[in-house]
Amino acid sequence: MNLESLWYNKKNILSLALTPLAGLFCLVVKIRQYAYKRGWISSKRFPVPIIVVGNITVGGTGKTPLVIWLAKYLKKQGIKPGIISRGYGGKAKSSPQAVFPDSDPQLVGDEPVLIARHSGCPVAVAPKRSLAVEYLLNQYNCNLIISDDGLQHYALQRDIEIAVVDAKRRYGNERCLPAGPLREPLSRLKTVDCIISNGTELQYEIQALRRVTDDQIVNPLTALANQKVHVVAAIGNPSKFFQLLRQYGLILDCHEFRDHHIYTENDILFDDDLPVIMTEKDAVKCKKIANEQHWYLPITAKLAQSFKTKMNKKLFEILVCPVTKGPLIYDKNAKELLCKSSRLAYPIQNDFPVMLPEKARKLSLEEIERI
Repeated sequence: MNLESLWYNKKNILSLALTPLAGLFCLVVKIRQYAYKRGWISSKRFPVPIIVVGNITVGGTGKTPLVIWLAKYLKKQGIKPGIISRGYGGKAKSSPQAVFPDSDPQLVGDEPVLIARHSGCPVAVAPKRSLAVEYLLNQYNCNLIISDDGLQHYALQRDIEIAVVDAKRRYGNERCLPAGPLREPLSRLKTVDCIISNGTELQYEIQALRRVTDDQIVNPLTALANQKVHVVAAIGNPSKFFQLLRQYGLILDCHEFRDHHIYTENDILFDDDLPVIMTEKDAVKCKKIANEQHWYLPITAKLAQSFKTKMNKKLFEILVCPVTKGPLIYDKNAKELLCKSSRLAYPIQNDFPVMLPEKARKLSLEEIERI
């Protein structure tokens, strides 16, 4: 019996039998939450804002493309974000680990390498996420941190929580582990700042296939319509990837592996000359063992304007001065964010603060006294 039938069917007999264990799991989760809230278990606050992008279900919901989009969006406004992750699947013996576009995914994890390649931001991984934050602040002078996953990592205090939900699968049978896919009770969503549905507010733009061994060589996905291909996937929700390829008319021979699986040649080399398609997350692990038959499908996130508007509003509340990391005061009439310690006023353009010191104006002594 697979997890799809167990967790995404409310009438599944085994799931019903596991309900008492799910109740115990929920109780432990709530006790843990309360302990952090009361300060019985310590958590760390940093001098810069922290945004956590996560989910409350087990499996993939599309967090990584959103993290990359968010990092690029913030960079355009002059913010210097750094990105942290636990580094799932990585086997590095020490932490924190800096992640670069050419880092070994077996050491730092596949998703962090993908983020480093596309975000243009400093990335660090550590099982204890606070160590990754400290590293980025010391080495790169970041003034905002994005955490890829970590909604349940309460040891790290945060300013904005974004929960990503699969618009189709939603919350499955709405039971907690092990009877269902929930890491926390559904009531947890009442406390997050933003819930975004993968498939509605969060859309994906499909690009041309790129060869795994040389990503400068491209091939339109439509060129493989009505052709049989091998598809390999080691992601949280492979069925969604398979469905996407079928929509373009490809005839699939699917090879499914566990999320964060480390590939060997036997996993991706077949006794025929058919094309082999994979996600970009898989491709970062397969480049050394792939050949000219192997292609990956790049995707980019596209966000609804409603999400951008909500994020901009929240950012007004949490941003700090990039020069002094001092607090900012929102001047609604002047459409500026004012910092007393740096004596700078940052303009707000198109409803978004431009956090570039060279774009800020100097505050007069009279203005500073009024702050």
